[in-house]
Amino acid sequence: MKIVVAYKETKMSKAILDIAKQHATAFDATVYIVSSLEGGTGQKIEEIDAAKGELRYAEEVLKKAGIATETELLIRGLSPGEDIVEFAQDKGADEIIVGVKMKSKVGKFILGSTAQHVILNAHCPVVSIRS
Repeated sequence: MKIVVAYKETKMSKAILDIAKQHATAFDATVYIVSSLEGGTGQKIEEIDAAKGELRYAEEVLKKAGIATETELLIRGLSPGEDIVEFAQDKGADEIIVGVKMKSKVGKFILGSTAQHVILNAHCPVVSIRS
């Protein structure tokens, strides 16, 4: 089994990694931890370094639990939702785990939502963790 974890360090990070550990252990899965930066080639070095650090931390947490883990920083000029869905499809993922921020309906309409895009467009089941 292959699990894609959409990861960005937030107050949901621990819960997301806990669910990833549970599912990976139960299904003997490989976990792909991904983060997407929308800026494409114009992304700032500081943002890239911060995202890489977050991915390293998440990878260490899962590897300490004995879970096969790979990380990927996506900087392709796509929105994070598009990036995550495309990456999961390319890897043949069986599941995606994503955090969901509580926003008003108007906020989601105006700003969009990475989790909403993933949930509506993924080719596989999506587990959402709510803050």
